[in-house]
Amino acid sequence: MSHDPQVRPPLAERMRPRSVDEIVGQEALLGSAAPFRRALDAGHLRSLLMWGPPGCGKTTLARVLAEAAGFRLVALSAVLSGVKDLRELLETRPALDQRPLLLFVDEIHRWNKAQQDALLPHVESGALVLVGATTENPAFYLIPALRSRCELLILVPVAPEAIRLLLDRALADRERGLPASTIVEPDALDLVARACDGDARRALSMLERLADRGAVTVEAFRNAGNMLFHDRDGDAHYDVVSAFIKSMRGSDADAALYWMARMLEGGEDPVFVARRMVIFSSEDIGNADPRALPLAVATLDGCARIGMPEARILLGQCCTFLATSPKSNAAYKAVDAAIAAVKATGALPVPLHLRNAPTGLAKSLGHGREYLYPHDQPDHLADQTYLPDALVGQVFYSPTQQGAEKSIAERLAWWKNRLAERRG
Repeated sequence: MSHDPQVRPPLAERMRPRSVDEIVGQEALLGSAAPFRRALDAGHLRSLLMWGPPGCGKTTLARVLAEAAGFRLVALSAVLSGVKDLRELLETRPALDQRPLLLFVDEIHRWNKAQQDALLPHVESGALVLVGATTENPAFYLIPALRSRCELLILVPVAPEAIRLLLDRALADRERGLPASTIVEPDALDLVARACDGDARRALSMLERLADRGAVTVEAFRNAGNMLFHDRDGDAHYDVVSAFIKSMRGSDADAALYWMARMLEGGEDPVFVARRMVIFSSEDIGNADPRALPLAVATLDGCARIGMPEARILLGQCCTFLATSPKSNAAYKAVDAAIAAVKATGALPVPLHLRNAPTGLAKSLGHGREYLYPHDQPDHLADQTYLPDALVGQVFYSPTQQGAEKSIAERLAWWKNRLAERRG
């Protein structure tokens, strides 16, 4: 009778370190002279928050810590679990297992304040040792009371040299690693170690994928398609987006193209990139080159219609145009200044000459009576005020001398002088 073969775990899971000494890339925390390592070796383990990027070893370290300290490890995912799961866990602790409990909460930043509050009594009473893992800054996502009761461990992306060591282990370990018959080029391992962007799990997955395709060679790597890492949800994502925007703002088209390529090669939605450029075109270029906004909007529409890979062409044109355009944030600053004035002064009355007069009553009240139609005035310029009386003379928009905005500044100055001449 046939039966299904046993499914072997992925290489990244099989090669997960089994002891503190097998963990690489976190020497500042786990090196023999590091304070945390000395405390661990002395048997001292308190509640922890581990902050670091994906694939840096947070889950592995939690497992290793539980084993090294003799704790019973129970893991929860903050994405899938909540207070009810925590309560059931504590109420159903096996009576025969008297080992202290280490509760590992992955992606703990996804728990809301109430869920985090529910942890506090158990951490304070010593009912459990909490080890929370997060890719986000704990200062922004975790409540102060919980942070104050936990030691913060900052894990860093695993360096390429350390990644290479893990890859070599996977090739040398005949029990957990790849078959001895795997064809490997050392230069290909170097490419994998650099392309994974500090993510050890991703590096091992890339290695396994190449091996499954027949060989770990430079040619196979280059033909494997998208190998670059781009975290679309966490800090890494926003760091790349920030670099992209700041490169365009700094008028460096080459850098802007690079960061945009990082996003696209990492699987980012081209529509997301185009949206960022629509915002940028108005916030950082504005009236210095009024062509920027319609081009960015057209790029957004085009990307939504055609998708990748052709969308990259539209994005490249728009990116280089925006990066090399004259820059001005005067319009962006102006609208914020106007909003601030509204918040500060409230709903000031509309001057009578600007009010609508659709009825006889409105006309009898003087609505619109003294309004001057600019097209009937010399130079199409009416000598009248348009702001509420309390804000007359207030300037929100001050055009710069950049690009087309220089002409706007000159036009405003000419209008001001013409009105002054009329008044004598």
